[in-house]
Amino acid sequence: MYKLGIDLGGTKIEGIALNEQNQELFRLRIPTEQEQGYRHILSNIKKVYDRMVVEIGGHDHSFGIGTPGALSRRTGLLKNSNTLCLNGQPLKADLEAELSRPVIIENDANCFALAEAIRGAAVGKELVFGVIMGTGCGGGIVYKENVITGLQAIAGEWGHTSIAPNGPACWCGNRGCVETFISGAGLEKLYAAQFGKQLPLAEVVNDFRNQREPAVTFMQAFFTNFGRALGNLINIMDPDMVVLGGGLSNIDELYTEGVNEVAKCVFSDSFETPIVKNKLGDSAGVIGAALVGR
Repeated sequence: MYKLGIDLGGTKIEGIALNEQNQELFRLRIPTEQEQGYRHILSNIKKVYDRMVVEIGGHDHSFGIGTPGALSRRTGLLKNSNTLCLNGQPLKADLEAELSRPVIIENDANCFALAEAIRGAAVGKELVFGVIMGTGCGGGIVYKENVITGLQAIAGEWGHTSIAPNGPACWCGNRGCVETFISGAGLEKLYAAQFGKQLPLAEVVNDFRNQREPAVTFMQAFFTNFGRALGNLINIMDPDMVVLGGGLSNIDELYTEGVNEVAKCVFSDSFETPIVKNKLGDSAGVIGAALVGR
C-alpha cells in the first residue's frame, strides 16, 4: 500500500507520497495562508491530497497529517497549536468529511521523531526522543518504532515545562517555559528584552562566534538552559538517543557546549546519551506524517 502524508505548518503545507518500500514518489509544497482562516487551510489540504492521489494513479493508500498541537481526547478538537486558528476546531472530523476518507492526525514533533527513528539518525535505537527547536519547541517519543502519545496526547511536550517560574510569559499561559528560552522566536524576544535591540538569531550566533558581547553571555545562557531542560528530560526518560531538529539544530556548538551543559544535569555517574543532529532535515515531518497514516 502506498503512503501519503501531509505536514501542516504555519507557513507551508507539504505533501509526500511513498511507495511500499517507503521510497519517495512525489512531493508538493504550497503556502498555508493561515491568515485566510481555518476553512481556507482545509481547502489547501484538500488540494495537496487530491494532487497526490492523482500522482499515484489512485492506488490504495494510507494517509496521515502532522500538525502543531494534538487532538483532545476529551473533545476531539485540536489543542495546543501555535497556528492559533486551528485551536478548538474539529480538524479530524472536518477533513474526513472534506476528503471522504479516514484521516490520522499526529503531532508534528511526533512525526519528526518517528521519521528519524525509522529512516534517519536513530535507526536501530529502541527509545528515541526527537526534539524540534525552531519557531517553537516541541518533542516526540518513539518506542520500538511506535509513537508514544500518552493519556492526554501531550507526551514529549517538553517545550511547555517550566524551568523558571518567574521567567518570560509563554503563549500557553505559563511562565518560563522551555520554549521561551531555547526556541528561535523565544531567543529573539529574550535578546530584545535583555539588551533593547532586535536582532535575528543568526546575527547573535555570528557575534558569539566572533567573541562579541553581549552575544557571548547570551549564548552561554542559552546553552545552560538547553542543558537544564534536556537534562531534566533525560533523567525521566533515559532514551537511547536524542535527535535534534528545527532551525536551531544547525547551531554546531549545541553538540559541544550544549551537550556539556546537558551532562552536568544528568543524574548518573557517567553521561552516555547520544545527542545528534537529524539526518532527514525538514523532510522528517512530512515523511513521519506518511508513516503514521492508516
